[in-house]
Amino acid sequence: MPDLGSDSAPLSEAVTDDIRVEVMASYSPENSRPLEGEWVFQYTVRITNQSTSTVQLLGRHWVITDAADQTEEVRGPGVVGKQPVLAPGESFKYSSWCPLKTTTGMMRGTYEMARTDGSHFDIEIAPFALRARYTVH
Repeated sequence: MPDLGSDSAPLSEAVTDDIRVEVMASYSPENSRPLEGEWVFQYTVRITNQSTSTVQLLGRHWVITDAADQTEEVRGPGVVGKQPVLAPGESFKYSSWCPLKTTTGMMRGTYEMARTDGSHFDIEIAPFALRARYTVH
């Protein structure tokens, strides 16, 4: 599992309205079933509030594209069953996974955020690649 606490650079990083989103992703061979056409990728996201206002993550919108150019959109409330509130300087980190029907793909998206004044805004999740390791048979 990728560790955003390490010195390695994130695969994707974006800052929108002083909210930073960093993502690390890796292929999960133990959860994949290549013979059935399913490759699973794990990803870890760290969201850091670099603003002077408290914010809350309300929802997510992912756009997942595989190597066959098939695109799936996933929308839902929060992340991993949570809608974290981040005071200035705080971070929230979570891990999840994504199955693909090809050995490579890409993810990108947005998080819907709210400020304490009730205003809503979207923050970018910059695109990142999903790549399975190739093996020689």
